[in-house]
Amino acid sequence: MLERLAVVSGGGTGIGKAIARELAADGCRVVIVGRRAEVLERAREEIDRAVGAARVVPLKADLTDSHQVSAAAESIAELGPVDVLVNNAGAVITEPADDSLAALADAWRRDLDTNLLTAVLLTTALLDRLRRPDGRLIVISSAAAQRGGAGPHSAGSYAAAKAALHGWAFGLARQLGPDGITVNVLAPGYVADTEIFGERWTPEFHAAKVADTLVGRAGTPDDVAAAVRYLASPAAGYLTGQVIGLNGGAVLGR
Repeated sequence: MLERLAVVSGGGTGIGKAIARELAADGCRVVIVGRRAEVLERAREEIDRAVGAARVVPLKADLTDSHQVSAAAESIAELGPVDVLVNNAGAVITEPADDSLAALADAWRRDLDTNLLTAVLLTTALLDRLRRPDGRLIVISSAAAQRGGAGPHSAGSYAAAKAALHGWAFGLARQLGPDGITVNVLAPGYVADTEIFGERWTPEFHAAKVADTLVGRAGTPDDVAAAVRYLASPAAGYLTGQVIGLNGGAVLGR
């Protein structure tokens, strides 16, 4: 079987790095895309060392910038058709600087750019490069999209941005299904060992999140990576247009 090519946005840290490592271990050549060259290089070294082969290609790009996305897509195109595209890039944006509508608008735009536009731009730029048939398009969302944000300002915009990914992915599933490409959304709940919570993370925060689950533990980046590995596999060819909750029971299926 020929080596498959996977692209993972936000692949330098946390969940994205775990996904890249899992796909590399599964035999894929993996392009990890992110804003920080030094972080990507460290991830490349770590993953290649872990899987015992040189399988990772770091690619620096700000995915909110359409020009950088176009350049990144051209670089990826030189490697061949894309078998797996994982839109993982995203972050929780800080609260608005003040109570003004202008500050609120700025915070919402940043959240939409970071959590929605990054996926839309990268996917659109690579759409013609997805392998037909058997391509896999995977969108990493959040349980926040299913239960709503926890605050009146930017926490709400994060949930809204992630929820927007769902409707967008459903349309892509309809569009790409006839080409043999599957499109699915994975919506993790609380995952420890990531940078996403920043200064909001405290032992009390962690305990509250764990208490919200039915299984009594936090998720891990490896939990998410294992689910992505299945969604990216040939075995998942009949699964498309779905939002899959991975949250320890914090949000029940519906």
